[in-house]
Amino acid sequence: MSQFTLASGSPRRRQLLSQLGLEFTVLAPDVDETLLPREPAEVYVRRVAELKAATITEGIVLAADTTVVLDGKVMGKPDGPAEAVEMLSRLSGMTHTVFSGVCSNGPAGLLSEVVRTDVTMAELSPGQIDWYVATGEPLDKAGAYGMQGIGMALVAGLVGSVSNVIGLPLDTAIDLLIRQGVEVMRG
Repeated sequence: MSQFTLASGSPRRRQLLSQLGLEFTVLAPDVDETLLPREPAEVYVRRVAELKAATITEGIVLAADTTVVLDGKVMGKPDGPAEAVEMLSRLSGMTHTVFSGVCSNGPAGLLSEVVRTDVTMAELSPGQIDWYVATGEPLDKAGAYGMQGIGMALVAGLVGSVSNVIGLPLDTAIDLLIRQGVEVMRG
C-alpha cells in the first residue's frame, strides 16, 4: 500500500525515494512550468512545486521542482545538444546555484521549502563538453548535467545537499513527509 503520491515524472526523484524503501505511487502532473518575467528562481521553484502538489487532491502528495542559476539567470533543460554545449561552456569553472522547491500536501496542509546548493564546476575543455553532451546524459537535466551519473566528474565541489543537485533534497522531503504523517526511516 502506498504511503503517498509523488507528483513528478522525474526518474531521479523516484529512484532517490525508492532507495529509502518508501512505498508510493507516481503521477506526473501536467502544469505550466513557464518562468514568469523577473521571477526569482527561489519563488519559481516553490511556485511550480506547489502547483504540482495541488494537482492531486487525494491522500498525501510530495512534489518538487529544481533549477540551476548562473549569474542570476535560470538555466532550465537544454532544448538540444547545441544548447547543452552552450550551457556547459558557461558553467565551466564557475560556481552556480541549484534551487529546489519541495512541497507536500496532506493533513497538515500545503507545506513547502526551498533548498539551495552552490556547485562549482571544473574547468572543462571544449572536447570534454562535446564528449559529455554526446553521452546524451545532459539533455533532460536543468543546467545540462547530472550529479547522479557521469556528470559527477564535471563537479569540482559543492556546498549543500548532493541530493538537491540530483533533483530532490532528501532531508527536506523526509521532513515534509513526516509532518504529513508518513512513516519514514523508522525501525
